[in-house]
Amino acid sequence: MIRLLAFLAVVFALGLGFAWLADRPGEMLVTFNGYQYQVTLMVAAVAIVAVVAAVMIVWWLIKSLWNSPYTISRYFRVRRRDRGYQALSTGMIAAGAGDGALARKKTKEAARLISSDQEPLINLLDAQASLLEGDHKGAREKFERMLDDPEMRLLGLRGLYLEAERLGDRNAARHYAGRAAAVAPQLAWAAESTLEELTERGDWDGALKLVEAQKSTRQIERDAANRRRAVLLTAKAQALVDSDPNAARTAALEANKLAPDFAPAAVIAADMVFRQSDVRKGSKILETAWRAEPHPDIAELYTHARVGDAVRDRLNRAKKLQELKRNHAESAMAVARAALDAQDFAMARREAEAAIRIDRREGAYLLLADIEEAETGDQGKVRQLLSKAVRAPRDPAWVADGVISERWAPVSPVTGKLDAFTWRAPMERLGHLIESDADVAVPAIAAAPPAAPAEKAIDIVADAPAEKLAPTNGGEKDRVVAETVVEAETVGQGAELPPLPDDPGVAPEEAADKSPRRFRLF
Repeated sequence: MIRLLAFLAVVFALGLGFAWLADRPGEMLVTFNGYQYQVTLMVAAVAIVAVVAAVMIVWWLIKSLWNSPYTISRYFRVRRRDRGYQALSTGMIAAGAGDGALARKKTKEAARLISSDQEPLINLLDAQASLLEGDHKGAREKFERMLDDPEMRLLGLRGLYLEAERLGDRNAARHYAGRAAAVAPQLAWAAESTLEELTERGDWDGALKLVEAQKSTRQIERDAANRRRAVLLTAKAQALVDSDPNAARTAALEANKLAPDFAPAAVIAADMVFRQSDVRKGSKILETAWRAEPHPDIAELYTHARVGDAVRDRLNRAKKLQELKRNHAESAMAVARAALDAQDFAMARREAEAAIRIDRREGAYLLLADIEEAETGDQGKVRQLLSKAVRAPRDPAWVADGVISERWAPVSPVTGKLDAFTWRAPMERLGHLIESDADVAVPAIAAAPPAAPAEKAIDIVADAPAEKLAPTNGGEKDRVVAETVVEAETVGQGAELPPLPDDPGVAPEEAADKSPRRFRLF
């Protein structure tokens, strides 16, 4: 476009010049070799322009003839290069489609037409063709040769990483990923693999640096980076609680600042603050997290924030939590537990039943069974509540990749993925064994089969003293697990519950002195 405008400008200038000369007639006299040549000024101007044009045309012809060998060779070179790139493109498409034979054929054709030094993609196509042919050793050798070329180094590391993953060599895979992440932290595959390695060996500071590098290169969004930092700082605080409390407190508070609604960070941050007798600040942290999402660990720590509080004081603190999050099952259960400890059975029963209406689940029925046992001792009603607990949906727990954990962990024990655990109700009920403080194995209660006969009932044996029983989940220090044996979990509609068998090993007068039994189903 610019050249066209320049050409038009020159033509316009020449036109103006000739018009100016036409308006001003004159003559030009030239004496040469004894002859005088007299012409008009217009003819002289036209002659000069014609001479200049002729000289330019002659110069162009001479230059074209002089450069013709180079022009011809360049034409064939460009044609050869175009054929090579066409072969390379066809080979890449064939490799992507899984056609190893065509990929190998086009690799040879492209290598013949284009130098691999000029086009590194030929090396990639060669390695891909080897993989399609099943020559993994040859492919690895080609990827290793790429490491010597700065332009191909990351590609070689990627290929070696994938080969190590295929062979199941996690150490080698993480080695190559670490080298790639050191050079280019923006590579997602390298950063994620390196992050898994750092978290697996507990190098939380190294993992935090890597996340910061990902954030600076905009590989991950700001909110995602803050979430990862909060998880890593929470894990770091947990690891330093005993060895370096000050560092643990700093990490926990920073994690809570990044994610105020993250329950594990709030719990450990508040716990570290409570250890320094700052109840007000720790309570504020827990209240903020409770408003976002109530969690039993938050309620447990909040109600026991002050050591030596009376049971009524703990009940009042539980009621304060309930005011912050009304019409929620966790709020009602927190008040019910505190009321049970305070021997306010009416309030405990009312709140436990409210929790069942809000969210029918196992823990609420178990809590109601505890209340019934402590208030009336009616074993028939207790067993009826336990049978309902068996059928009720499970309580929320920390779940990651099919693994159910009583405590939060920063990474999945199966895949090593960071921040894999989520607080939700497990999808399945799996039987397992737990051990009490007295090393007594307690059989788990599994889900009831759909076609269980109505005449079968639950048999419960609760012989162990309260001080010998294992504590339950969720940090309830005063709850205990009765040694429970389930012979059948289904109770038919209208079927009568059999009476609780007498305990031959405990005298009646001794049994009367024992503390109320607490029941827990898994």
